[in-house]
Amino acid sequence: MRTIDKGQKKFQICKKCVQGNTRPGIKFDDEGVCPACRFAEKSHEVDWSERDRQMQEIIAWARARNVSGYDCIVGVSGGKDSTCQALYVRDTLGLKPLLVSSMYPPEQQTERGAHNLANLISLGFDCITVSLNPQTWKKMFWEGFFRHGNFFKPSEMVLWSCLPRAGIAYHIPLIFIGENTAISLGALEVESLDGEANQVRKTNTIQGGPESIWPKGGTEQDVIWYRFPSEFHVKKANIRMIYLGYYMKEFSRFKNAEKAVRLGLEVRDDKPEEMGMVWGWESLDDDFVIINQTLRYLKIGSGKANDQASEAVRLGLMTRKEAGRLMKMYDGKVAYRYIKQFCHYLNITEDEFWEVMDRYRNPDVWRKDGSGRWVLREEYE
Repeated sequence: MRTIDKGQKKFQICKKCVQGNTRPGIKFDDEGVCPACRFAEKSHEVDWSERDRQMQEIIAWARARNVSGYDCIVGVSGGKDSTCQALYVRDTLGLKPLLVSSMYPPEQQTERGAHNLANLISLGFDCITVSLNPQTWKKMFWEGFFRHGNFFKPSEMVLWSCLPRAGIAYHIPLIFIGENTAISLGALEVESLDGEANQVRKTNTIQGGPESIWPKGGTEQDVIWYRFPSEFHVKKANIRMIYLGYYMKEFSRFKNAEKAVRLGLEVRDDKPEEMGMVWGWESLDDDFVIINQTLRYLKIGSGKANDQASEAVRLGLMTRKEAGRLMKMYDGKVAYRYIKQFCHYLNITEDEFWEVMDRYRNPDVWRKDGSGRWVLREEYE
């Protein structure tokens, strides 16, 4: 059961956006405002010329160590953010990137996701994909759901660990990933407020390594790609991971989506109440992620729609009142067809599914109203 972070007295919703105080690593200030909103308030103070100078140093560092023919690695899925990152690295920074993507098993990968990755590659990139044993994947997926209420633990482990592993294997020390969530979401898990990302190994989801979702009868060889390389091997290979979003002036969900769609990104056509999102340009290569966002909603009181609306408020695209209205309508919602597909995939009954979902509902976040319905302990104003 996920509980409120130490130091928080009760479940709260940020006074400026609609984010709750139960996200791992987050803590509101004395005025009830989340760190992401405070960082957004100071965004106009960023010295972009200084960040450009820092990036030029990073570029020089990478080129001086180029022994493979590639200046860097860019982690991609084919979605809006990675499409923009890959293009920025090549066309703005002038680097030769190798794209690295971790693929979902065939039973999970959507045609939309396959199209989007192919679309990105067709823009003129070399790409390698990491496709893992679907039997081991499903076992870890099952363990993540029943033991942690987060069946995407294995996919996130691969997502992060495959990049330094590829860097070590191909002798490409510079690795670009996306946003620094400490700044964009206020999740201060790794205490990094700049562009250096090597401590991503300490984030909540991948801490503990694959042992936390070890499949019955599994061996170390089964989970090679799930394990983040040791600090010894990362240092020996001189691996340097960088949050590219820290150096991109117009990096946001909205700007990235706008550009990627123009370049051929295929988005969701679900209704907002079917996907738990306001805008359908996220979570494109798999449908089960919508269920995982619903689980997150039960555990911490916010899902993907909350992330989108909170950022929209910080960017001045909507008011907090408008965001709160959208949260009541869409956050945590999921279409029945996705639940049915999920139960079939894990070979469980719908009763078993809902038993797990109810088990992870956080009583620090939820209460029952007079009619017996579950409602958030603090409502959106």
